[in-house]
Amino acid sequence: MIIAMFLAHLVGDYILQWNSLAAWKSRELKGVIVHCLVVFAVTWLFILPFNPAWWPWVVVIGIAHFLIDAVQLRVKLPIPELARFSLDQLAHFTVITLALTAGGYLNLTSLLQDGMHILQSDLLLIYLLGYAFVTMPAWVVVKFTAYGLVQGSAPQFGDSSKYLGILERLLMTTFVAMGQYVLVPVVILPRLLMEWPQMANDERAPVYLAELLVSVTLAVSVGILFQFI
Repeated sequence: MIIAMFLAHLVGDYILQWNSLAAWKSRELKGVIVHCLVVFAVTWLFILPFNPAWWPWVVVIGIAHFLIDAVQLRVKLPIPELARFSLDQLAHFTVITLALTAGGYLNLTSLLQDGMHILQSDLLLIYLLGYAFVTMPAWVVVKFTAYGLVQGSAPQFGDSSKYLGILERLLMTTFVAMGQYVLVPVVILPRLLMEWPQMANDERAPVYLAELLVSVTLAVSVGILFQFI
């Protein structure tokens, strides 16, 4: 259940938050409501194989998700976008953690001791969580991190190479998990060699390189984690 709830968050908050919905959510409360209904539906579906009676906590997570996103729509904090994004995700993960604790699935006092047992008992969900992360969630993290660190601005998401980047991270994660580190450059070099001549003198070049570095780092990190479980 623990891994399933965090996986549900990645699916509902990232994979099933398409570009037009994200833009709608940033403009209107109706968009926030639709997004939160998607999150609620996904979270409810993910509890069914484990404990359908846990639905009250799904309601709590859904309401909290709505409040967090609605507040951000109404209150614009004077902080960098990377910090806002990080606080947003911290708030969501905190709510899920507290719900799992109050709902009897997580003991915070023994979390470190039980962490390895949790990982080893849910290997399939761990792999699903890792691979889900390197798709759309990692794309969003890459954008916020690169633009936030290099330009100190909000990211630009109109990127035609989004799905190519996702495919690259999936391959890199798999190769690293198999111990084939030498294949990581083989994955990234073709696109780099094709795109860099056009990007070298472009003002977006630093962001491009930062995105590539963050993307590789995330994929390799997940692959290394897979090796230890």
